[in-house]
Amino acid sequence: MKTIKVDYLARVEGEGAVRIRFRGDRVRDVQVRIFEPPRFFEAFLRGRSFTEVPDITARICGICPVAYQMSSCAAMEDALGVAVSPAIANLRRLFYCGEWIESHTLHIFFLHAPDFLGYPDALAMAREHREMVAAALAIKKAGNAIVRAVGGREIHPINPRVGGFHSFPPRSALRELLAELQRARQSALDALEWLSRLNYPDFEYDYELVAVDAGDQYPFIGTRIISNRGLNISVRDYERHFQEHQVPHSNALHSRLKERGAYLCGPLARFNLHFDKLSAETRAAARRAGLEPPCRNPFKSIMVRAVEVAFALEEAIALIDSYDGSGQAFVQAPAAAAAGYGASEAPRGMLYHRYRIDDAGIIRDARIVPPTSQNLASMEADLTRIAPRMFALTHPQATALAEQTVRNYDPCISCATHFLKLTIERE
Repeated sequence: MKTIKVDYLARVEGEGAVRIRFRGDRVRDVQVRIFEPPRFFEAFLRGRSFTEVPDITARICGICPVAYQMSSCAAMEDALGVAVSPAIANLRRLFYCGEWIESHTLHIFFLHAPDFLGYPDALAMAREHREMVAAALAIKKAGNAIVRAVGGREIHPINPRVGGFHSFPPRSALRELLAELQRARQSALDALEWLSRLNYPDFEYDYELVAVDAGDQYPFIGTRIISNRGLNISVRDYERHFQEHQVPHSNALHSRLKERGAYLCGPLARFNLHFDKLSAETRAAARRAGLEPPCRNPFKSIMVRAVEVAFALEEAIALIDSYDGSGQAFVQAPAAAAAGYGASEAPRGMLYHRYRIDDAGIIRDARIVPPTSQNLASMEADLTRIAPRMFALTHPQATALAEQTVRNYDPCISCATHFLKLTIERE
């Protein structure tokens, strides 16, 4: 028996391990083992006022707090029958653009690209790709600037509230960002072309792809959930079709579709399901890079993220151009006994929230299903499918391939708990 161990996976959020066992040259078992302790945010929410959810849920993730805030607000507004104005909806969309830009850029250039180029980390990569890394820093800075301008600060924003925002940012503050965003947009298109020249493993799978649907818009927040295999449901029906279950080897729950099992959410799902809702210019850039639906190679998710960065920058520019800062920043949401459901698209994929509140507005029950826990079953399945390639590899080569496969998902282990210790056992 031969065992390969990697104590810690660099360049992911959180801690965990992978164990791959072979019997002869056949894969016997693959486990993504999440050993980071549970964080109990759903329990923290019980007994708190419904007005506190944006501030509490933002602390679940320092990388994608906007997604947690917006999903929680959507769920509470659903419970209380609150409909926000187009101005609030557009500002939320701009807010989301900022998070996608900064989160995707962090993943693409500082977490995942080194895998494809053979570097141990982004610092080593920067020695030979200095201009690209500098451009990436500028793109990320532009995303952070949006989140700060709309949310009040970059980490755990403080401006969102149930019903909208505490205040609208001044029009001048947003328009000051336009030149920076326009430069970042061109840099994102250049980066997509650069990424198209990387070597991608020959690996495809026909996943069930699941994403939020937002009508005629590329989705950030929506009231329906769809898939490429016929799923088309209200967010309120999520728990009738999706089921979480505990696995013995992980502190994170796994999700499955009751009808069909594992599914994939995230950039690859959004790109395949909603490609026609990207702008003509963004679709053309994707095609020039060799990307268009159907794209079933999870390793190319790094390119899809770059497409979404270019889209989010274009969208942000358009939203700022049309923003005038007038009107009411929020809609009053009076307390009432009710249940509410919300879903949005975090950079990593669909994020579901459900709350039950009493007539005083106190949260009695909360359920939050982050994208990484929804993707864990597909992550294990990908490792199972690619593991035979590891059998004849050296320890470092097998570890690198396992880590790269996991990083396709940009996992946020801390959110999902909540990588990588790799063990390969050969019998």
